[in-house]
Amino acid sequence: MLTLTDAMNVATSGMIAQSIRLNTVASNMANAESVAGSADEIYKAKVPVFESIYLNEESKSQGVIASKIINSEAPALAIYSPNHPKADKNGFIYKSNVNKIEQIADMTSAQQSFESDVEVQKAAKQLLMQSIKALK
Repeated sequence: MLTLTDAMNVATSGMIAQSIRLNTVASNMANAESVAGSADEIYKAKVPVFESIYLNEESKSQGVIASKIINSEAPALAIYSPNHPKADKNGFIYKSNVNKIEQIADMTSAQQSFESDVEVQKAAKQLLMQSIKALK
């Protein structure tokens, strides 16, 4: 049986996960315009990987954690710019694989999920306070 404490813990794990997601989006957006002299050197978009975990074995309540952060597999964009100081021997510079539109969508989704978890926290707190008042 899920308790109010379990509900608060589930929401907290979601808030932590969404905070990590928002931080990776911020990092990606900050590096979206970076360039380098090779595809290997350029900043690659970061993607958090989430996994479900049991927060309470007895009640079987589950939460989420960011188990790792990986680099996106999307290729870097090669741009012919022979006069650029970072151009390789063939005259190419490489732009980060960060897709700003995807990042904005991911940020919006993470923000909405975080706000939903805050509402769960508030509701659980209100129920807990009502329960305490009923016991008096």
